[in-house]
Amino acid sequence: MPGENLIDLRRRVRSVKNIRQITRAMKFVAASKLRRAQDRIFAARPYANRMLAVLNSVATRVDPACHPLLAERDNQRVMLVVVTSDKGLCGAFNANIIRAAVRYIESDAANQRLTLALLGRKGVDWFAKRSWPIKHQYLNVSSGVSYSYAQEIARAIVDYYVKSELDSVQLVYNEFKSVIQQRLVIEPLLPIRRLEPKGREVFLDYIYEQPPALIFDRLLPKHVETQIFRAMLESEAAEHGARMTAMDSATRNAEDMIGTLTLRMNQMRQASITKELIEIVSGAEALAE
Repeated sequence: MPGENLIDLRRRVRSVKNIRQITRAMKFVAASKLRRAQDRIFAARPYANRMLAVLNSVATRVDPACHPLLAERDNQRVMLVVVTSDKGLCGAFNANIIRAAVRYIESDAANQRLTLALLGRKGVDWFAKRSWPIKHQYLNVSSGVSYSYAQEIARAIVDYYVKSELDSVQLVYNEFKSVIQQRLVIEPLLPIRRLEPKGREVFLDYIYEQPPALIFDRLLPKHVETQIFRAMLESEAAEHGARMTAMDSATRNAEDMIGTLTLRMNQMRQASITKELIEIVSGAEALAE
């Protein structure tokens, strides 16, 4: 850089070293949190997936009118539940989620009477500056995912659906695949999806030991809670993986910059020494003459 001197370069090297130390520490913290988040999501996935499979099967075999959460409506009033993080420095994690939500909102399939339920500060901050209506917003979700928090969110959604204030609920979140990969998911939460028979397949109904309405009253709200809790756990693990990857990349970039600045500093120091030697030699030759 023009006008750059050794003092400026030393300051820059010192600043970049401090940044490298911070990003390296954040990488190790994210790795530690990721390990715990992975254990939680691997424990929750089988239960959530099995419950979804059972309820899909049940919804196929019963009359949708037997419970409000099974009722299929005209899909005019849609709620989009968007799960983001509360903190940044995790690469494109939040940007990808928000972009997918915006694409869904602006697509022809999304109805104009759409409302948002936002989980995570980053989503709240971004959508608060736009014109789309926000029905609910929840902060400090990713800092400590708890089932009680998922219950609170699920109860509000179930209440809206039972009162026929919503026709459909969609979940948008990042599914954890690996440390370096997350999968964007947009999936229906309500109503419960019905399976399509294959070929000549016929679905037979179950024999219920208790009245079906009583079973559904207990099971269906539990399903909504479980699926929201799973989405929050998936997002938590994906966030830590994205942050670990981003901080590792930032650390390597800082090391490259330190090398470049050190090389430039050494070149400048050598040029200064060479200049001084030339001046000494020139002065000595002038005195000799």
